[in-house]
Amino acid sequence: MTLKEALRLYFEENGFAADGGYGAAWVDFSLGPIPFPFPNTRQRKAAVRFHDLHHLVTAYRTDFRGELEISAWEIGSGCRNQSAAWVLNLGGMGGGMVLAPVRSLRAFVRGRNSDNFYGESYDDQLLATPVAEARRRLRIDDAARARTRTSDVALFAAASMGGLALGLVLFTMLIPVATIAAPVLWMLRARA
Repeated sequence: MTLKEALRLYFEENGFAADGGYGAAWVDFSLGPIPFPFPNTRQRKAAVRFHDLHHLVTAYRTDFRGELEISAWEIGSGCRNQSAAWVLNLGGMGGGMVLAPVRSLRAFVRGRNSDNFYGESYDDQLLATPVAEARRRLRIDDAARARTRTSDVALFAAASMGGLALGLVLFTMLIPVATIAAPVLWMLRARA
């Protein structure tokens, strides 16, 4: 199965739009049970395409813990020039350190020992790659057997602490903004 074929199934299985929601003007981020709409920026769109491919090759699920794991894996393997991926994944790292530390550390170490698609062209040639070949090329299976080094633990702790700090700052900024701006954002989203 190619990445393109696997991606189509991934969208269907997860209840995503046929294009994965890449073309949507708005996306929802949940603050607990409350969905908070925010603009689907160009930076987020660029990063999420690769993020979804990473779900396919790593087999991390799209549930809450799976998102914490893939955040750790993407930070471990490096988000390169994807600013949205760095911010979102560092927040996931912070959450992972608190809510799923062993799984997150394991994913981070796996990421440190594998490659990812960030920095590549998201095009037909990439999407025509068989999933098994992509896993080999990114060294996914070999990385799953990597031993955890002291440097991995130190970097994991530093990235997680940075993620916690970033998450707390963003959270404290978002709560007042969300309270005031949520009705306005919902109206803007409804019009779009």
